[in-house]
Amino acid sequence: MSTDVTVRDNPELSRYEVYSGEELAGFAQYTVEGNRVSLTHTETDPEFAGRGLAGRLVGEALEDLRGKEREVLPYCPYVRKFLAKHPEYVDLVPQEERAGFGL
Repeated sequence: MSTDVTVRDNPELSRYEVYSGEELAGFAQYTVEGNRVSLTHTETDPEFAGRGLAGRLVGEALEDLRGKEREVLPYCPYVRKFLAKHPEYVDLVPQEERAGFGL
């Protein structure tokens, strides 16, 4: 079991991917419309459950989107839960959209 975890954007598949070593452990699907990125679905392989990989995936995806000066629409329930626990990322969601996502 590898402890080497990496997250990278795979724009060809419209998703961020998290790897444990060289093994794909999960992904966060997205769509892009203009400057807004809708995070629509996050999942990790059950084999990798309990290792914090989903949180690492979403955190690094949000950091990447911040660096690209993108706005985020968190349609994925996991991403909304992550944002509730990590309010430092809520500013990525446009102010006028936050109430609709429970933020």
